[in-house]
Amino acid sequence: MTHTTLSFLKGHGTENDFVIVPDPDNAVELPASAVARLCDRRAGIGADGVLHVVRSAAHPEAAHLADEAEWFMDYRNSDGSVAEMCGNGVRVFARYLQHAGHVEPGDLAIATRGGVKRVHLDKDGDVTVSMGRAELPEGDVTVTVGATSWPARNVNMGNPHAVAFVDSLDDAGNLLAAPSFAPVSAYPTGVNVEFVVDRGPRHVAMRVHERGSGETRSCGTGACAVAVAAIRRDGADPAATGAPVTYTVDLPGGTLVITEHPDGRIDMTGPAVIVAAGEFDPAWLTETAFG
Repeated sequence: MTHTTLSFLKGHGTENDFVIVPDPDNAVELPASAVARLCDRRAGIGADGVLHVVRSAAHPEAAHLADEAEWFMDYRNSDGSVAEMCGNGVRVFARYLQHAGHVEPGDLAIATRGGVKRVHLDKDGDVTVSMGRAELPEGDVTVTVGATSWPARNVNMGNPHAVAFVDSLDDAGNLLAAPSFAPVSAYPTGVNVEFVVDRGPRHVAMRVHERGSGETRSCGTGACAVAVAAIRRDGADPAATGAPVTYTVDLPGGTLVITEHPDGRIDMTGPAVIVAAGEFDPAWLTETAFG
């Protein structure tokens, strides 16, 4: 019996990288073990996650969204676990749809487990994603690395963030271990910690320790949280001024541009690049050991 091969692509957004598995009819089984194998950087293709591309109407979790969004981003983390959303991932997902000829530049809707996301594909290559609104819980928070502590802004983008403004990004240390925070009650399930320096007017740079992952090259929700914290620090709250505000955020893996609107909506704009395409034998995903 001969195996048919499955196609895949590789893409990244600010060096957050993904294996893309086109599967319009939802015919490919992707158990957690298969996803982990695809994402393995030494024995697999290597990625931070898998973008399983399915028509919404063909997927039981997205069929109810098919009238709003033709395509469903069935996103998986590199360990195989299912995730609701990924800001960098949805940009790469949109870029793939354009690459494959499914959509033209302009506005489109993509179904995710976190709801339908509005995306704009620029002709010049950048992709903008509507990231929702930030919540700013009350109460003082501090983060600590070594013997140094900083006040931090508590920002929730659907996931928790502690944003600390520092003198130098080196102040964050190696970020191998999670920075400690207080009070512990502020983040009962842990927190993503961002360290931020100013680069110029409405221009900042950051490093991030993502809970459970350590330092990462890019974090879309983290960049949004950083921009919101900087906007409040600088007295430019769009809800108060009535005017949208845009900040440029430099991350280790690239640059994202974040705009907060007077109604609280936050847009994230950044690159999304398809770097390779290939094929693999699906039998490889089900072998009990790497060959």
